Amino acid sequence: MSLFEELIEDKEKDKEIVKSFESKDSLSDTIFSSENDTYIIKDDIRKKLLEVTDDFLDFVDIDFFIYDVVLTGSLANYNWSQYSDIDLHIIIDLDEFDGGKTSGKVYSQIVKEFFDTKKTIWNDKTDVKIKDFDVEIYIQDIDEKHMSSGVYSVLNNEWIIIPEKSKPNIDDRKILEKGEEYVNQIDDLLKKSEGAEDVIKDVNELKEKLKNFRQSGLESGGEYSYENLTFKLLRRNGYIEKLMGIKTSVRNKKLSLPQ
Repeated sequence: MSLFEELIEDKEKDKEIVKSFESKDSLSDTIFSSENDTYIIKDDIRKKLLEVTDDFLDFVDIDFFIYDVVLTGSLANYNWSQYSDIDLHIIIDLDEFDGGKTSGKVYSQIVKEFFDTKKTIWNDKTDVKIKDFDVEIYIQDIDEKHMSSGVYSVLNNEWIIIPEKSKPNIDDRKILEKGEEYVNQIDDLLKKSEGAEDVIKDVNELKEKLKNFRQSGLESGGEYSYENLTFKLLRRNGYIEKLMGIKTSVRNKKLSLPQ
């Protein structure tokens, strides 16, 4: 396949991904069943998600109180698609680990980074699929602000935030154009890294830019904001992972001593 054909194929895939953001008429019938004008998570799905949670907690291997285990993201909303992950959030209180012995942001950051690392390792090493949906675990502090408009308590088997059906105005062209802008920046960083340039600082700056870009969209326009959907496009077409891989590759080269 020529480079031109690959570019056309990538653009068609991006269009397909953006199309998947459109709101559906119902929640996923793979995950939920409809009962008495509401949706209830299917019993086999709920049991399996609790099993997955227990497996992760065994992996973490320390005791702490679980306030809730929730399903959030697109599969707890009407914008689910074949690209959706099962976003499973374990709600804890990070302050619990202080124990009255230490205080301040540094200690809290250490605890958060510990859980983030455990989460990343578990997600990377565990290829768990439920009905063909990948499971992604996230540790969420009880005080952390969460923007999702659909949140289901797997632990208590009830809705915390009931999603509302809507038909948002999704600007496909704007998302694709902004996505292509970030794709070009990431490809440029990859090319520079392959040419032995140290682009770690640039990667970190772009990661922070993407984070702030998405957050501003969530705060101003919610899950259907073009900023959030652009970020989702980059995640689903593999470019967020590619950006993370550049930093790892450059660091490995810097720390290695060739023959």
